[in-house]
Amino acid sequence: MHGFYEKIHESVAFYNVETGVVMKRMAALVLGIALVGLTVQARSQANADKDAVRAAAMDYLDALYQAKPELIARSIHPKLTKVGFYKKQGETTYSESPMTYDQLFNLAGTWNKDGKRGVDKAPKEVAVYEVLDQTATAKVTAQWGIDYLHLAKYDGKWKVINILWQAHPPK
Repeated sequence: MHGFYEKIHESVAFYNVETGVVMKRMAALVLGIALVGLTVQARSQANADKDAVRAAAMDYLDALYQAKPELIARSIHPKLTKVGFYKKQGETTYSESPMTYDQLFNLAGTWNKDGKRGVDKAPKEVAVYEVLDQTATAKVTAQWGIDYLHLAKYDGKWKVINILWQAHPPK
């Protein structure tokens, strides 16, 4: 009878050791799958944010090119700070040009209202430099010059909050 109990004890001990190894392997597998899922989800959110930042920057550009101030309302925060630099005709130094949200909104409705600005052949480029979880930065190249945009996420939507621009440099 003594041998019988030893065999049962050995079987149970072997089973417990094997069960522990199997359980550890299963836990590692489940953890690995969860991490892959989280990584895919994070990349998906990052791609969605990058697309939304690009869309906000393109709205800014299209608002002026297409005379659609409603795109300004959609993509620009009302607390916008915009400062630009350009050379007045015949001058060699740059002049500073600040602009508020309201001024930009009104400009969008009038800048190309008659469609004579030749924007169909004008530069229309957006480069997204960096997107974090709350802030982003992008560059717009347009007919009037180069704009650097700072964006922030407000109520889940990306809005341009700062614009620093300059007219195209002399060639």
